[in-house]
Amino acid sequence: MSTSDHSAAPGTVPAPDSVPEAAPAAPAASFAVSVPDVPDAELEVEDLNPGQIVSGDPVVTGKVLWESQDGSQIRGIWKITPGVVTDTEADELFVVVSGRATIAVEGGGTLEVGPGSACVLREGDRTTWTVHETLRKAYHISY
Repeated sequence: MSTSDHSAAPGTVPAPDSVPEAAPAAPAASFAVSVPDVPDAELEVEDLNPGQIVSGDPVVTGKVLWESQDGSQIRGIWKITPGVVTDTEADELFVVVSGRATIAVEGGGTLEVGPGSACVLREGDRTTWTVHETLRKAYHISY
């Protein structure tokens, strides 16, 4: 779910990995961003594997706000338009900012998510996302 743009959003403190490579590793910078206010124009299109699309014509966009130097952790914004897609998850915590979806976890439960929902997905979970209304979330992923 990584994009090539690792710059911080306007009004945020730049992430520590935006310093030159020779700089010593530093703890993650603290920052705040108003997720609903990040314009769609700042979100980059992320290709969906056609095999993941079950129905509809969903489009995924996102913006990485911070990534650890070793790539093991990513924080950002992600958006998907209506449709049905499958995925194999990483360890993820996210909060839905807008929109609605039903997430069916293979061998597990069904999660109904909407604005304000906090959700945890485990690495390896096989999911089917039915996106009812364009969904925007803020996320933290660990690999």
